Amino acid sequence: MLIDLHTHSTASDGTDSPAELVHAASAAGLSVVALTDHDTTSGWDEAAAAVPPGLTLVRGMELSCTGRGEDGEPVPVHLLAYLFDPENEAFAAERARLRGERVTRLRAIAENMAADGLPIDPDAVLASAGAAAGRPHLGRALIDAGYVPDMNAAFAGPLATSGKYYVEKVDTPLEAAIQMIAAAGGVSVLAHARARARGRILDLDHIRELTPLGLGGVEVHHMDHSHDDTVVMADLAAELDLIVTGSSDYHGTNKTVKLGGYTTAPDQYDRIVAAARP
Repeated sequence: MLIDLHTHSTASDGTDSPAELVHAASAAGLSVVALTDHDTTSGWDEAAAAVPPGLTLVRGMELSCTGRGEDGEPVPVHLLAYLFDPENEAFAAERARLRGERVTRLRAIAENMAADGLPIDPDAVLASAGAAAGRPHLGRALIDAGYVPDMNAAFAGPLATSGKYYVEKVDTPLEAAIQMIAAAGGVSVLAHARARARGRILDLDHIRELTPLGLGGVEVHHMDHSHDDTVVMADLAAELDLIVTGSSDYHGTNKTVKLGGYTTAPDQYDRIVAAARP
């Protein structure tokens, strides 16, 4: 039984439509796949309508959050949310606010690049993006304009978080996000918390502080975790009795990892299902 609980479609920054994604998941031999687009549930219905026999779809999302870094300063963090009620008013409002932040940030980055001789039309980028516009959409525009050869070069250059064009957005504090997900009946799992290649990382003690608030689990097995950090996260999950997940973080052709590249054990998936409230 192969279970992949972290994937993205064209509803955010993947390259497969939700329907294409579930068919690709089935073709890859998955038994369970979660659709976890950034800050949006807009791909759920299309994915659910296209699910092939033998595949279970988990409705999820990846929420843009902020936590406390190892240096004590705020750090961007992603939080996976599973099996929550999308109609929950407070959580729906927060998702809408985050999507607005994405639009504002995209326009600001585009303006910064244009002022430095890299003009990109933000309206065209937003028109082609899904419900959750992000830096990968700008990356695609940079590639199409011939400014960079590929997505890796875009994120190492003009779109780097440490670069001169980068603009912060106001994300959801982890504490509030975990409580909103729980109030909506869902289960929260920290995504790739030790992904050092992405920059500064979350303080382990902050994860410990989140557990009494309702944090459900941590993504232990991920392509951006080194062996040593995988061990650290597995030990922390055991210490705190958190659910352990492994996932591909599939983005179609925007990343090299394949569906099912990293997977979640069936008993850990069962814990997520059992913890969710209808």
